[in-house]
Amino acid sequence: MSRKKPNVLLITVDQMRYDCLSIAGHPVVETPNLDELARTGVRYDRAYSATPSCIPARAAIFTGKSQAGHGRVGYQDRVPWNYDHTLPEEFAKAGYHTQCVGKMHVYPARNLMGFHNVVLHDGYLHHNRNKHSIPVSEHYDEVDDYLQWLRRQEPGADLTDLGLDCNASAVARPWHLPEKLHPTNWVVTESIDFLRRRDPGKPFFLWMSFVRPHSPLDPPQAYLDMYEDAEIPHPPIGDWAMTNDPGLEGYSPTASRGIVPKRRLKKATAAYYALITHIDHQIGRFMQVLAEYGELNDTVILFTSDHGELMGDHHLFRKSLPYEGSARVPFIVNDPGNRLGLQRGKVVQEVVEMRDIMPTLLHAAGVPVPDSVDGDSVLKLAARGEGQNAAWRTYLHGEHSQGNQSNHWVTDGKEKYVWFSQTGEEQFFLLGEDPQELHNAVQDEDCQDRVRHWRSVLIKELKEREEGYSDGERLIVGRKPLAVLSHIRA
Repeated sequence: MSRKKPNVLLITVDQMRYDCLSIAGHPVVETPNLDELARTGVRYDRAYSATPSCIPARAAIFTGKSQAGHGRVGYQDRVPWNYDHTLPEEFAKAGYHTQCVGKMHVYPARNLMGFHNVVLHDGYLHHNRNKHSIPVSEHYDEVDDYLQWLRRQEPGADLTDLGLDCNASAVARPWHLPEKLHPTNWVVTESIDFLRRRDPGKPFFLWMSFVRPHSPLDPPQAYLDMYEDAEIPHPPIGDWAMTNDPGLEGYSPTASRGIVPKRRLKKATAAYYALITHIDHQIGRFMQVLAEYGELNDTVILFTSDHGELMGDHHLFRKSLPYEGSARVPFIVNDPGNRLGLQRGKVVQEVVEMRDIMPTLLHAAGVPVPDSVDGDSVLKLAARGEGQNAAWRTYLHGEHSQGNQSNHWVTDGKEKYVWFSQTGEEQFFLLGEDPQELHNAVQDEDCQDRVRHWRSVLIKELKEREEGYSDGERLIVGRKPLAVLSHIRA
């Protein structure tokens, strides 16, 4: 009976912006296979990562919880992952053969998190490269399956051979080895091998988890060639953004802010787009093989990214900030066999989030959703003839602890209010008419009622938080931010 359930394929990429889909109107990026998933499926145009960095975003995917529920409200490595209900665990209990290929970013690194098997490549993580501060069992030489495989092909190879830091968002160069050895190709090669060795008597849940387009920006030369001469649009610069760079921060290869030399930024952006097209083509490769195995029409597919990449927007880079380039992500559901009655080609405007992945995929498979889950199934927004009246959240609260840049934000996809908890700075964006967040309208006279409304929403959201950001009447500036809440350290 379990074999009658659909296979479930979750495809995630790391650090892909919401707008880098040609079907969403990007003037340069080519994503033909993702376009096809959106054209014949449902695209969620207002998808966000509530805590936009790798660890908390993946905690939301694994648990279906909000950031207050899973407890990771910033980026902090080496905090054990112990959750009662996880996405792969629920599938395994329901009779699925479960497999992850690629990035997990959990702790300990080889924690199965409910999967039957994990073929791991987390990319370069600083905490497991430091030989002087970690147990041998957590060192990258021990835990990373891609690196072990790569060294069998190229003796002595390492993740640092290109000289690019894993956070070098404004520096790029082409991949130096044959394309088939690139980590993007490896994820698909290993995923195809799973199709060969899976239990044919069970449906499968496969999480195909790419490390790119997260830096290092190292696309194969053929993909970089596609964009090097393209007319790449300049990043948007808001009236609130930095106007000069006295510390020359933009010259650092790992700059998180600053004015980067134009030629360097153009090449980095070209490489970022090239990595996305490379992933797109490899997804197409996997879809071909899935069809050859006769499983395509029996598979429900969800594609998304864990967070975005600012890539120079407002002279900012990487993630963790509340702006659209950082927090907003692509999100597509496709059902080739038409099992779910989705309205194909629909573009959904309601706000969805990482916590919605677990209940969506369990719903698609007819597997009960645990009571611990805070998210909801996005399928109710996509069903033919039903989505318009589906009850849904009216706003999303997002945040990220990050020193002086620690922030909280609330949005309904049309407006966004931002509060920086350490400085008290506020921002307000009318996303409907200003989608690139070019104007901070927080002082505009005709916006004061809306600013007060959203401030009151955030005050209520934070009232019970242990940091003391709110007393229920006002926001309190300067409370010490936490990356991890106390209830998951117990």
